[in-house]
Amino acid sequence: MSVLPPDMPRLRTLITYLRGELSRAEHALAAAEEREAQDAARRPPQEPPAWLVERGIGTGRPAVGVHAGGCWDTGKSSVPATAEQVRQLLAEGVPACPHCRPDTALGVLE
Repeated sequence: MSVLPPDMPRLRTLITYLRGELSRAEHALAAAEEREAQDAARRPPQEPPAWLVERGIGTGRPAVGVHAGGCWDTGKSSVPATAEQVRQLLAEGVPACPHCRPDTALGVLE
């Protein structure tokens, strides 16, 4: 529990001080956001991963499909994978995307 002064003049002084601090903090935040936006604009775009595994729902989120990294038909539940992981999943029977054909790209034909 904080102790505040009981009289109006000191409370008004405190409020004026806190408003000034809030204003300075808001200006500092705006400047930091501007710097972050400028830094983000200067960074080169990230390359997509070479391979993706699409995860299903439920316990353990099993793999339900594999894709090449630039595939347009990936879901939000896709995660990056290595070529070896994709080969293993294909060998286990996880279906390859019919659009990007990662099985063909990796030389693993069904």
